[in-house]
Amino acid sequence: MLQRFSVPPQTPQPAQSAPPQAASLPPNAGRGSVIPMLEVSIQRLEEIVDQETAALRDRKAIDLKDYNDRKSQALLELTRSLRNMQGAVPNPTLAARVGSLRSKLAANQHMLKLHLEAVREISTSLSDAIRQSESDGTYTRAISAAYSRS
Repeated sequence: MLQRFSVPPQTPQPAQSAPPQAASLPPNAGRGSVIPMLEVSIQRLEEIVDQETAALRDRKAIDLKDYNDRKSQALLELTRSLRNMQGAVPNPTLAARVGSLRSKLAANQHMLKLHLEAVREISTSLSDAIRQSESDGTYTRAISAAYSRS
């Protein structure tokens, strides 16, 4: 049975004017927590990507949906952390971490591509075997001859 939940109406909050100096600073700029949060987000995403890449490389049975969900969540966290960095001074350490993440994502993409190609080959072989087992051979020669001429 589906339950419906209603969201209580929110009362509008009065607009607060920020001092002109604070408006030009990135959010959380004074707190110093942006960079550590960004590093944690990058590290979390790297760990998930490394785990998935290793599992694919070792040909272990894995739940790709679970990895996809975890990567999506980590990417959302990373995106939110990056929004807080807009307008901040570039950090060479973070740039190196992002470069490392990029190379790990490229390796992960390569392994996923190989995995999908293997799945495609197997599914093609299975569908061909099923088609052949269900055929009585009536049209096989005509189709094969027409296919070989083209």
